[in-house]
Amino acid sequence: MKRPVAVRVVGPMHWIVIPSLIAIGLTIVLATPIQLFGLHLPEPVAPMVLAFAWPLIRPSMIAAVVLFALGLFLDLLWGGVMGVWPLALMSVYALVLLSRNLLAGQEGQIHMVWYGCCTLMAFLLAYLVVGFAAGNAPSVFGLLGQVIPTLALWPAAAWMIERFDDGDVRFR
Repeated sequence: MKRPVAVRVVGPMHWIVIPSLIAIGLTIVLATPIQLFGLHLPEPVAPMVLAFAWPLIRPSMIAAVVLFALGLFLDLLWGGVMGVWPLALMSVYALVLLSRNLLAGQEGQIHMVWYGCCTLMAFLLAYLVVGFAAGNAPSVFGLLGQVIPTLALWPAAAWMIERFDDGDVRFR
């Protein structure tokens, strides 16, 4: 007699809604004007983790729409040029989605390098758009102050990929 297998169903609430709310909360907390020892809190682009992990976990139109909304949220919160962060995040999502077959099954180091390259590409794109919109180049030190904390969020992306990849055995 065949034993029943427990099916672990991972729905959009688990891998889209909850991580999005965490990214919004983290962004708001780190955007508070607090100084510690004369230094401001870092302001990483927390949705970058989602833009990298979601196409590897399971491509979805809902994830793309939520990612676009998160980019608009960043633009409104930081008061930047509207459309910069949706463009940057969606470009990362599209790049990872196009290379999904190459990245599937690779080791964590390959994903880490790819996350770094995608993050740098997104920031370069945002830098160019803001520079053209403002008519002069933004501060490189300000850019590095945001790139480095965003790169430091790699463990969160790795955890999401490990946690939710093949989370639903119905799709195997």
